[in-house]
Amino acid sequence: MIISHSPTETFDYGCQLAGELRPGAVLALTGELGAGKTCLVKGIAHGLGIAQEVTSPTFTLIHEYRSGRLPLYHVDLYRLDTDADAVGIGIEEYLPSDGVTVIEWAEKIESLLPPGTMRLRLALVNDTSRRIEVA
Repeated sequence: MIISHSPTETFDYGCQLAGELRPGAVLALTGELGAGKTCLVKGIAHGLGIAQEVTSPTFTLIHEYRSGRLPLYHVDLYRLDTDADAVGIGIEEYLPSDGVTVIEWAEKIESLLPPGTMRLRLALVNDTSRRIEVA
């Protein structure tokens, strides 16, 4: 378990984590709104050498970033309700892939996640701190 005391620390943890990731990695992020999921993904992107601005794909559902050491596929399932919805947007193409797939609100497709998925649960501790549990 990690306690992040600021968005900068969450970002930095994502940068550090990126150094350990290999092609085919799938990261399943869970946590309430404002828990720091997108901030963590921004750090992962930076750690992979992606220079583009990383934004939440809440409305587009999937953003692809290909300019780093590995491609990054950032998926946000907040607006979806079922496994069938996720299959309908082509989620299976990213599980696993040639790069790193990071899925926000991954609990919505738990049955579709491949073996070896890294699960990260982010939780609010207080206004500035977050708990990050890795499973």
